[in-house]
Amino acid sequence: MKTGIIKDIILFLLLIALQVFLLDRINIFGVATPILYIYFLIKMPLGSNRFYVIISGFLLGLIIDIFMNTPGMNAAATTVVAAFREPIIKLIYTRDAYDELTPSMNTDSKSFIRLSISLVLLHQILLFLIESFTLFNIELTLLRIVSSSILTLLIIFAVDALFGKKSVVSEF
Repeated sequence: MKTGIIKDIILFLLLIALQVFLLDRINIFGVATPILYIYFLIKMPLGSNRFYVIISGFLLGLIIDIFMNTPGMNAAATTVVAAFREPIIKLIYTRDAYDELTPSMNTDSKSFIRLSISLVLLHQILLFLIESFTLFNIELTLLRIVSSSILTLLIIFAVDALFGKKSVVSEF
């Protein structure tokens, strides 16, 4: 249990540092920005305590907001994603797969891809709608949502394929 918390803290801090010091400086054609910190909510074990997930999502967004000087936008988006994570998981994974499975490309790639797409799209939609706070220039907002989601998903899949640990699954 303690090693799980230590791994969570290390991943939490690493994703914040990557986002703040590297990824937030990337802006492709003024529309696509990778937002990797959402990977923390994706990688939490499926059976995680909902309160722990929501508090972690809020703290993650709040720390990003403090560093990026965005008043509550990331905290709001990550908190909503954390709150909707469990219902989305119930739609994607079967109940018997839940116990302490950590989503990964190496364990169940189809479900991991669906979960990642769902959470990233929800996060990007919320974040960019909160940021624009208007529907005046909806085309640009939609372009930013789609392009940032694609870029974020590509990075998440690459990171998970490279660093996700392989689990031993025996099939009969």
